[in-house]
Amino acid sequence: MNICVFLSSADLDERYTRPAREFAELIGKGGHTLVWGGSDTGLMKVVADGVRATGGRLVGISVDFLRHFARQDADEMVIAMDLAERKALLLDRADAVVVMVGGLGTLDEATEILELRKHGLLDKPVALLNTAGFYDGLILQLERMEEEGFLPVPLVELVFLADDGADALAFLEGTVGSR
Repeated sequence: MNICVFLSSADLDERYTRPAREFAELIGKGGHTLVWGGSDTGLMKVVADGVRATGGRLVGISVDFLRHFARQDADEMVIAMDLAERKALLLDRADAVVVMVGGLGTLDEATEILELRKHGLLDKPVALLNTAGFYDGLILQLERMEEEGFLPVPLVELVFLADDGADALAFLEGTVGSR
């Protein structure tokens, strides 16, 4: 399975890097391919290292203005012209999507994916990995949107909410295998 992971390229605390490394190792041990932003920095590097160390493939989709951060030993590296093209290429190459901890770019990617799913324009399974409660506030907001009628599709149909990588991967493997 090609698993697109949206996540931060920042150097982060162990409470985020340890679970990210564990999830990455599950991806690699499962024989899956990581499709990610291609960066060899921060949490992106941690995940790519974990997938690589456990036998998984790396497909990076970087963007021209960040090409100097691109991982040199990726199995494949594509350079997009802008962020919009990068997102489209990432989703095109993926069988499933996981949103991990991240900043504004990751939040942008997450909301775009949910919007695409809401309109039936993306049928790939999506898991939101809520490491250390990072997305508690976002989940609360999404639940409020659902309760107050802002989501025409039940939240459970848009995204699988996971507290750990094993649950997220089990959901993706079960969903992709049944499609």
